[in-house]
Amino acid sequence: MSNETLFYICGIALAVSAVVTSFIGLRVKSFPGKLGPLVALWFAVLVVGSATFAVLHAQDEEKAKAAELTKADEENEEAEAEVPASGAESQEEQEEAGGKGAEKPQAAAKGPGGTLQLKASPTQIAFDTTELTSKPGKVTIDFENPAAIEHDVAIEQDGKEIAKSALITEGKTSVSADLAPGTYTYICTVPGHAEAGMEGTLTVR
Repeated sequence: MSNETLFYICGIALAVSAVVTSFIGLRVKSFPGKLGPLVALWFAVLVVGSATFAVLHAQDEEKAKAAELTKADEENEEAEAEVPASGAESQEEQEEAGGKGAEKPQAAAKGPGGTLQLKASPTQIAFDTTELTSKPGKVTIDFENPAAIEHDVAIEQDGKEIAKSALITEGKTSVSADLAPGTYTYICTVPGHAEAGMEGTLTVR
């Protein structure tokens, strides 16, 4: 028999006993008389029993909830573990389907690359230059922002972001990407900054 059932039994017995005792007390003036200690003991047993089984029932509910949470966490972990696995499989399938065509951009990006210097204006929303040039390969833009306004620098081509630095104020950061020969754009991605003129052309040749 569960603690919940015993709790309800004790509670009902306590309520019934209270009604019966009150009824008898109203009908029989001498009640409880010598039976007083027994009546008091009976009520004490019911009260203690109700309280005890109430506590045990609450503990059972907490254990049940804890078990449900643990099971839910395990299911979430299993689901999260399955997502990367399926993603990895699809990536492998894409690489196999792409064949040699997927290797061409990597081969074209080989070269000495270069490290370029770029600085934000301390008083205006602008870079210190709107043109940068580098050799193909790993191209790094060392970016300095002396202003208290947040800026970053991102490398894009045809509107697609290739790499982006961290947002900084009064500090330095950098962004790197393997770039094949071509024309790229570098911009500040803070809303409104590129539109205000904080962009430039990066030529890789």
